[in-house]
Amino acid sequence: MSAAVGPSRPRRRLALPVALVAFVLVAAVIVAALLGFGVVHLGPSGPAAMAPAHFVDEAASAGLRHQYGGDFATFVGGGVAVLDCNTDGRPDLYLAGGDAPAALYRNDSPTGGALRFTALPDPVTDATSVIGAYPIDIDGDGITDLAVLRVAGVTLLRGLGGCKFEPADAAWSFDGGTGLTTAFSAAWEGNAALPTLAVGNYLKLDPSGKTQDCADNLLVRPNASGTAYAAPVTLSPGFCALSMLFSDWDRSGRRDLRVSNDAQYYDPKLGSEQLWRITPGEAPRLYTAADGWMPLQIEGMGIASYDLTGDGYPDVFLTSQAASRLQALTSGAAHPTYGDIGLLRGVNSAHPFMGDTKLPSTAWHPEFQDINNDGFIDLLITKGNVSAMPDFAQKDATDLLFGQADGTFVEGAGDAGVVNLTKGRGAALVDFNLDGLLDLVLVNHDSPVRLWRNVGSGDATSSKAMGGWLGLALSEPGPNRDAIGAWLEIKVGDQTQRREVTIGGGHLSGELGWIHVGLGTAHTADVRVEWPDGTLGPWQTIAADGFYTITRGASAPQPWTVPSP
Repeated sequence: MSAAVGPSRPRRRLALPVALVAFVLVAAVIVAALLGFGVVHLGPSGPAAMAPAHFVDEAASAGLRHQYGGDFATFVGGGVAVLDCNTDGRPDLYLAGGDAPAALYRNDSPTGGALRFTALPDPVTDATSVIGAYPIDIDGDGITDLAVLRVAGVTLLRGLGGCKFEPADAAWSFDGGTGLTTAFSAAWEGNAALPTLAVGNYLKLDPSGKTQDCADNLLVRPNASGTAYAAPVTLSPGFCALSMLFSDWDRSGRRDLRVSNDAQYYDPKLGSEQLWRITPGEAPRLYTAADGWMPLQIEGMGIASYDLTGDGYPDVFLTSQAASRLQALTSGAAHPTYGDIGLLRGVNSAHPFMGDTKLPSTAWHPEFQDINNDGFIDLLITKGNVSAMPDFAQKDATDLLFGQADGTFVEGAGDAGVVNLTKGRGAALVDFNLDGLLDLVLVNHDSPVRLWRNVGSGDATSSKAMGGWLGLALSEPGPNRDAIGAWLEIKVGDQTQRREVTIGGGHLSGELGWIHVGLGTAHTADVRVEWPDGTLGPWQTIAADGFYTITRGASAPQPWTVPSP
């Protein structure tokens, strides 16, 4: 993505000849088959995908009245953090405001009912120049904290309970820099008491506010005592980062840092996607072609991760302007070499399915979730013009791509009733009313936040369940209480879903709370956790349609009682 804040240059158009498109499609199918990560073909007795879930627009009736916006420094922002700030089990919202104040909203939705939110004004959270946020329990006290991304660096807010927060940079000796901060991720290294934090910066700005070059990024690790942070380590070069994700891509137990970058402004041939090797006790280093890492230039904007191919490794979806990619490892854990399977799977989504369909799309926040609970993962891709780029769609419809039994995806946003033709940015798919159906909140630039309630196969008057589901939380003793870095496996019949528990990715938006799993027609599922240190827990059978906490070392998952409506 080449934002309006940078020097202008010719834009790429995707106007390929039909013959070339056909050649590319055939080549992609052949290459995918040779590499062993092609489309999965289930037999006639396999489970079937369900129709798209239906959604009802409820932002106004829910009391969610908020708008993100501002001048050029906010164009690449617009995020939302989802957290349980009062430990009542309901997911609450922290919304970036850009030039307007950010806002914290408590979730007061009745179980299974219409969505309801209450604004909680507070000078600590109502800061201006906020462009995104990620929830994380930094100090391991069981109360969620916030990493708040601003036009001038990251600041940490410590959760006090009861949806109250206090500034914590000084207490934790944290230096989040002063750059236009547009990316964040976190992971625990070894037995560290505090997480390692990655801070991604966009452009350097001179005192007049004019753009200069891309800024370097920061890696902030705990100091020797482990009770506070050491000075940041510079990750250079920086290519205008817009998303970061710590991930155990090779299942080695080490979490490396993937960085998705916008175009490098002064030398377009220089910038590319990056993967940093982050080994505890060692300086970070970039993977290169000698390691098997292949240069990729896509004007990257967001990262979503999920094991789509079933090989046990996380595949990644990268959003961009008309060049989004779905990547899978081509040689297992031996090398970080990725091949594109997006065309084969039907997720490239280079143009809007509705709106300015002849112009290329600008894609921002990607997220893998099972929206209709059929056991097949789905994909949300928010879309919206940066500002007023004439070569890209102004009416750029957000995608809801529903997973099919053969591993492909089909567009379903129109059938679902989720139509957003404004400048979409960050988002989250979350079960706000605890009915087992994922609702959708979406932040726009210079237009109100959108909120849709998922009513399954029902309508506004009566929601109806679709497939079975689970809401899972992980817990382990020690500083990493939420088991960030764990792998969750869910087995139904001969099908196994695998999800890595991470903080980061998306587009300036993050979630910490119940992990949602769709089960299709199954009444039970077998669940197993590989904990962050590699310890493999036992398979445990869990009944569908409920919330459970899986605690390390416990003999059985602990059910959580849903509050009465």
